[in-house]
Amino acid sequence: MQSRQSLELRQHQQLALTPQLQQSIRFLQLSAQELELELAQALLENPMLEHEEEYDTDAADAVEQEAADDRWLLVGAANRASNSNADDEPTRPETALAETLQHHLLQQLHLTRAQPRDCALVTLLIEELDQKGYLPTPLDEIQQYLPSELEVEMDELQAALRLLQSFDPPGVGATSLADCLGLQLKRLQLTSQEPIPADIMACATNIAHHHLDVLASGNLARLREALSCDQSTLRTAHALLLSLEPRPARNWATSVADYVTPEILVHKVKGRWQARLNPGVVPKLRINAVYESLLDKAPAAPAMQGQLQQAQGLIKSTNHRFVTILRVAQAIVDHQGDFFEQGVRAMRPLLLRDIAQELEMHESTVSRATRQKYAQTPWGVIELKRFFGTALQTDDGETTSATAVRSLILKLVSEESGKKPLSDNQIALRLAEQGVTIARRTVAKYREAAGIEPAILRKARAALESS
Repeated sequence: MQSRQSLELRQHQQLALTPQLQQSIRFLQLSAQELELELAQALLENPMLEHEEEYDTDAADAVEQEAADDRWLLVGAANRASNSNADDEPTRPETALAETLQHHLLQQLHLTRAQPRDCALVTLLIEELDQKGYLPTPLDEIQQYLPSELEVEMDELQAALRLLQSFDPPGVGATSLADCLGLQLKRLQLTSQEPIPADIMACATNIAHHHLDVLASGNLARLREALSCDQSTLRTAHALLLSLEPRPARNWATSVADYVTPEILVHKVKGRWQARLNPGVVPKLRINAVYESLLDKAPAAPAMQGQLQQAQGLIKSTNHRFVTILRVAQAIVDHQGDFFEQGVRAMRPLLLRDIAQELEMHESTVSRATRQKYAQTPWGVIELKRFFGTALQTDDGETTSATAVRSLILKLVSEESGKKPLSDNQIALRLAEQGVTIARRTVAKYREAAGIEPAILRKARAALESS
């Protein structure tokens, strides 16, 4: 069989992503903090880039009108970041490094007189702790994972666990909630300045180890019957359990709080809500005039020519990012005018497609322009993504947003009676009275998304708090 060669011409359309376009897309999806780090790195690596020393308040208006000079762009954040050392970690200078739970426990371990082998086993257990301070892995599994040549016995692991559980905070190294509460009760019995009555301690210990599920249900009559105690003893034991910490690592599990700087400021000007850029997050960059003049005299420097093109492209990409975010933000503000006047309950349904069609953009561009981008509004700092929501029909033929319905559910639950909390079906009926007709399962979905417990658990919690 003979092969034949032939020439064939075909025409087809293909989108070519130039490096400049790729950089613009990447910059658009960055948050303000991520862009700050990106520009700081560029200032360190590219000598053609520099930042303005003085703060120009008129530059924000120039960016908004898309008439700013391409040689420089406002951003106060880059001023701070460009002065940092290249070898420093990208942490905020005003933020203190928090002590971790592991470091806290290792410090206590070093103060003991444990043998090196025991210290190694305790260190291993410390590294196995979860965010609550519990040991989720059984000791027999840990023993199986250890190399057989170490010949670690179960007694050694149990001794290491007991040593770990004697450390601060009380309850650390527990294998379950019952174990955590039991460890704290033992510690409290030994360290309490005022002796705890034996019947109270016995009742609390019995509840912690055997009846936590009954306690959570709120059935106090059944709990008294199971414990064979009077109401006064049960109430005191319950108060003792409430004073304990179910999550020993709570003070170490939370990360260092960081602030969010909004990129958009929304104000009412002459009766109309308007969005404008926050001058504090818009960078102020320009081309180094000295190096640029040298290139004009000696254009045969390919390395510096490349750096000049990179600097110009970075400035244009940054400019395009803020212009796009401002256009999208203003379109959102125009659609959600009722929200700025009345709050979350007046949030209107809005889709990415609506903004994309209005601004003649792709939906992915709108998504990037609203992800991790925040606006300062009269109702607080809100991510632009939160202004989007699906539409729900009302009795009068109008539509409302899912965000507004969730706020109505939160309001109904906050006003309910603790003894008779509203079920999902009752919440659906209350919403129907306000003109919002949704199914019970939809109420359950929104309730769970808002972090609201079912009615039976809310009733049990109210009963325990009032006992």
